[in-house]
Amino acid sequence: MKNSELQSLNVDELHGRLAEEKEALRKLKFAHAVTPIENPMKIRHSRKTIARILTQIRIKETQIDS
Repeated sequence: MKNSELQSLNVDELHGRLAEEKEALRKLKFAHAVTPIENPMKIRHSRKTIARILTQIRIKETQIDS
């Protein structure tokens, strides 16, 4: 998911997307532990997406407080 797409979402939608991404990361890690997945870079991509979402949540929450 691109940053421009994340910027267009509100805080509630970002929290929902964050929960989905964390669940997907958990499943990827479990699948990789049981048997190596075909593309382990998906794990890195998922972690970076979570970081982007958390960054956007923080930006939007600080804008609300200001």
